[in-house]
Amino acid sequence: MMKIASFKSCFCATRQTRNKMTMIKSTTTTTRNTNYSSTRSSSSSAQNGCVASSSRRILRSNDTNTCHHHHHHHQSAVVSRSSRSTLTTTTTTSSRNFYRNNNSNTNDYNQRRRIPTTMGGVSPLLSSSSCSSSSLTSSRAVTMTMMRRSVKNTRLSTTSGRSAAGENSSTTQTTTTYKRRDRLAQIKGNDRGKSKVGKTLELKGWVRSNRAQKDRAFIDLNDGSDMSGMQMVVLQEHVDENVWQLVAGATSEVSTGASIRVKGKVVESPGGKQSVEVLVDELEIIGKADPATYPLQKKRHTLEYLRGIAHLRPRTNTIAAVSRVRNQLAFATHQFFQQNGFLYVNTPIITASDCEGAGEQFQVTCLLNGLEEEGSAGAAASVAPQDVEKVEQKVKSQGDIVKKTKADKGEGNATKEDVDREVKKLLALKEELTELQSGSNTPQTSVKELPKLKSGGVDYEQDFFAKRSYLTVSGQLNGEIMASAVNDIYTFGPTFRAENSNTSRHLAEFWMIEPELAFADLNDDMQCAEDYVRHCCKYLLKTCRKDLEFFQKMYDKNCLERVENVANNPFGRVSYTEAIEILKDAVETKKKEFVYPVEWGIDLATEHERYLAEEVYKKPVVVYNYPKDIKAFYMRLNPDGKTVAAMDILVPKVGELVGGSQREERLDVLEQRMKDCGLELEEYSWYLDLRRYGSVTHSGFGLGFERLILFTTGMENIRDVIPYPRWPKNCLEGH
Repeated sequence: MMKIASFKSCFCATRQTRNKMTMIKSTTTTTRNTNYSSTRSSSSSAQNGCVASSSRRILRSNDTNTCHHHHHHHQSAVVSRSSRSTLTTTTTTSSRNFYRNNNSNTNDYNQRRRIPTTMGGVSPLLSSSSCSSSSLTSSRAVTMTMMRRSVKNTRLSTTSGRSAAGENSSTTQTTTTYKRRDRLAQIKGNDRGKSKVGKTLELKGWVRSNRAQKDRAFIDLNDGSDMSGMQMVVLQEHVDENVWQLVAGATSEVSTGASIRVKGKVVESPGGKQSVEVLVDELEIIGKADPATYPLQKKRHTLEYLRGIAHLRPRTNTIAAVSRVRNQLAFATHQFFQQNGFLYVNTPIITASDCEGAGEQFQVTCLLNGLEEEGSAGAAASVAPQDVEKVEQKVKSQGDIVKKTKADKGEGNATKEDVDREVKKLLALKEELTELQSGSNTPQTSVKELPKLKSGGVDYEQDFFAKRSYLTVSGQLNGEIMASAVNDIYTFGPTFRAENSNTSRHLAEFWMIEPELAFADLNDDMQCAEDYVRHCCKYLLKTCRKDLEFFQKMYDKNCLERVENVANNPFGRVSYTEAIEILKDAVETKKKEFVYPVEWGIDLATEHERYLAEEVYKKPVVVYNYPKDIKAFYMRLNPDGKTVAAMDILVPKVGELVGGSQREERLDVLEQRMKDCGLELEEYSWYLDLRRYGSVTHSGFGLGFERLILFTTGMENIRDVIPYPRWPKNCLEGH
């Protein structure tokens, strides 16, 4: 009881004197921290307040005989607590200015959109519009210093209090935080590694090349974090003989593709290609790579060849750079919507709805489980002998082609890729022959049949979901449900389309970003989409400039210029009707010839879209108010009865990047549109309920993530900007 009374009296005394504490000159670290904290920015004070609050909790949980320790900790807590309101004010002000600071062409939407004070866990202080980078750096550095001091003082105070109370502690509980080893990108930093000179580092990665000379060897090591690797220098006189033999011996195991661990000192490099290199002290082989069979030797491979080895192609410069760009664009996506008050929602992948109404969906069913597969059991019993003979002849002919191609390769008239392609065809024919031969000798067996209705159709009530179900083509309809309850939301996930297309712009599996904005019209929708794309480009220029420079050098000379153009300029805007007139004029004046004819009512082809973006506006352009007959049922019908409040953002290099619209919020109009499109109202009763109960004006858009990567990197084929591309007749993880 004496301890408790003593604590309370000290606590009260501290509160009475807290306004005078900045005048106290004390030699204790805690008091210095308190005075220092009171002069810092609100962001530093708020973070210090969190630590100070923790200090109070720790203090109250321990017995202490002296008021001295209580006094210091309470002072720190008071200063921090009084600073929290400042952070709240700054946060709200910064977030509401986000759109305005990012686009000078902002309309009323930016001033009236609802931005919560708490940004979904992401502080708007991270936004470039909130404060300068130098201010942020200074604030963070001060905050981290103060946090470390505060935690240290808390531990000292707690230990002192326990000692005074006569407590004995035999064990000390420590907290271990996760920290990855430094990677090449972090080691190089902004000065190309010069600040690391003289330090000893341990690196792990994959060998790109190994050039062994008489008494030294140069290893190019890369861990995937940076475009270029780092040179490891192995001097024979500086390492053990075993290490030297691993690197430069007759049976060297440090070959291209091998994974190794290296430890050594960073030194300045006399060469011109790099600023620093590592003088190796230790070297260990982690995983070998047989140079005779490793598919990625040190030469340039075609992207088509790399698609056949999807499990190894991330080790190439191109695919690694694409992966880093993809990663940063994904982060920028979440950052933009979180900073602007959107709720992240996960919509279902399996659905019974067809959002687009195109019917190009992958059907999901369990009714085929247990059925005999083609080429086995009952199906195989019908194989005729002449069918086997035909395939045998094909195998023989293909074998001759393989032999000839290998001979041509030896003479320099064919490449390894040519040989691999013909061998692949031969193996496929042999597999087909094996199946036919085994099937022709197999007696016929009974085959399980699909459950049928009396009408002869498939009885889907016997299926897993008791109805037809599909892989989703869009999360939009589900997103509208959430936006009608919790306001602005966004989804970011995979979607699927069973479109039998082999173009460089189509995938069967791709990722979509789909926001839904409550209480928003088409103008709000267009502005939000424009600001989002601009934010992504700005963020990419800040975080992936080296990668963009690589793409500009190797694939698209206009790559950087295109991204900078989007980041720094407002988009153009034109109605669909006006766009058609521009295209017609180009044809009539012979400025441009199009493969597809131009007339009002057509769905713009890629050639039309790119002409508008690349040659007319020379930047992204928003086309709005499309004919209703070429758009989906959920888009709001305009007063003219011919067009809907839809919009597409067209960009150079790609064409359509974003598609969106104001949604139809009028129940009677929506029902009629659904009937006109041949949809059963009963199946969409839940969607219609959103209009029956508290309907609101709302809008949204969808952006194909892979198309955004195509646009920013300049890559030609969409199959090269996703780790594991899916297209017709291809669903493999590797080759």
